[in-house]
Amino acid sequence: MARRLDGPDAIELIETPVPRPGPGQVRIEVAAAAVNPVDVGTANGALVRIGLTPPRDQFGLGWDVAGTVDAVGLGVDLAVGTSVVGLSDLLGRPLKTHAEQVVLDAAAVTPAPRGLDPVEASTIPLNALTADQALDALALPAGAALLVTGAAGAVGGYAVQLARHRGLDVVATAAAADEALVRGLGARHFVPRGADLPTAVRELVPGGVDGALDAAIVGVAAQEAVRNRGAFAHLVATPAPPHLRGIRVHTVLVSADGDRLRRLVGLAGAGIIGTRVAGVHALDDAAAAYRKVAGGGLRGRLVLTP
Repeated sequence: MARRLDGPDAIELIETPVPRPGPGQVRIEVAAAAVNPVDVGTANGALVRIGLTPPRDQFGLGWDVAGTVDAVGLGVDLAVGTSVVGLSDLLGRPLKTHAEQVVLDAAAVTPAPRGLDPVEASTIPLNALTADQALDALALPAGAALLVTGAAGAVGGYAVQLARHRGLDVVATAAAADEALVRGLGARHFVPRGADLPTAVRELVPGGVDGALDAAIVGVAAQEAVRNRGAFAHLVATPAPPHLRGIRVHTVLVSADGDRLRRLVGLAGAGIIGTRVAGVHALDDAAAAYRKVAGGGLRGRLVLTP
């Protein structure tokens, strides 16, 4: 958790009473919890500065979790001992998933498929849910052309895989060194980062793509690659590009959804989407993991294990 919002060095491990699940909740014994850029944004105060959450005395950290249910509240049909994956999507909670135990709403978790390692499973919820919810917002039919920016990143990588699973024709952009990786995820076309994006995309797809999922927060340059009256998914809580040329602009901020997560972890268990672990750190070494995430350039997620 963090009391001072000045970056990874402000992260503290504290002793706190074991949380108790209320009605409709489960307590999870944490086996693994991924570190995401939003966690770094919480620790360095960025989310407070842009108004996503008010100042508090204590901020819990961690969104993703994989572990085992060890207690349930009234009205919950998950059995103690069930291996689960879940998402903690409330920003201002004093305790979140970077912990030994965490309480979540039962509707935010789903049973994990057999054979999916908890470290791998913990990299799925936030990133795959974000990509899947953005694709729903774009509402493109099979065969449509989709631009994915930041396609080598965690959200972008899932967006490419899920888009291909939906039958979309993917144009991806990332660093030139990541072309093989991105094509392996399912992109048919590739544009290296640093190219004139609208021009390069329109050379590949005359008239422009039908939609764009802007995982890298490129903004207007990515929107200019979209055809008139197309669709654009913006993934951060900062001003989105304007609705130029009749383009539908959707700001997509992730929400926990156990039913959708059940489908996504099922796709991972079937090998249709992948899991990407960049490394593992002990929970008491969380500050080091946060520093690496803040430095950027990771291909996958660092995971904390208690």
